Amino acid sequence: MSKKELKTNAMRILDKNKIPYEYQTYECDEFIDGITVADKIGLPHEQVYKTLVTTGRSGQHYVFVLPIAAELDLKKAARAVGEKSVEMLHVKDITAVTGYVRGGCTAIGMKKQFPTIIDESAGLFDHIYVSGGKLGMQIRLAPNDLKRVSQAEYRDITV
Repeated sequence: MSKKELKTNAMRILDKNKIPYEYQTYECDEFIDGITVADKIGLPHEQVYKTLVTTGRSGQHYVFVLPIAAELDLKKAARAVGEKSVEMLHVKDITAVTGYVRGGCTAIGMKKQFPTIIDESAGLFDHIYVSGGKLGMQIRLAPNDLKRVSQAEYRDITV
């Protein structure tokens, strides 16, 4: 497979914005959780982040990026985006809403730019790992670069 074929929409956006990143691929045919991914490719759990999509009471979608071992605090998440409440987007709707598949979802380059919140813990690291926009790919980049390209804010959003 040529390097050109490996480019995901997220990678093209990072390239266009001249944001440095590295990527790692691994064998994966279906969704596996972030901890399993980190173990499979030898990444430190605390630096690997998952992307979750929610729907607010208003019907608006919101994106939250948090450590793989953490749980999203729905009350903190709702407060962070100015909603009375948010709930997780149903798995069957992920691709239609984001353009990505479950396990390959990233805050970079969704079908539409949704309000995005990154857990404040990301700021503790020089680099974090997020999905590369498809199953079997992780991208390593600076948290502030992810924040900038996804027009995100840092907030405390975990339990």
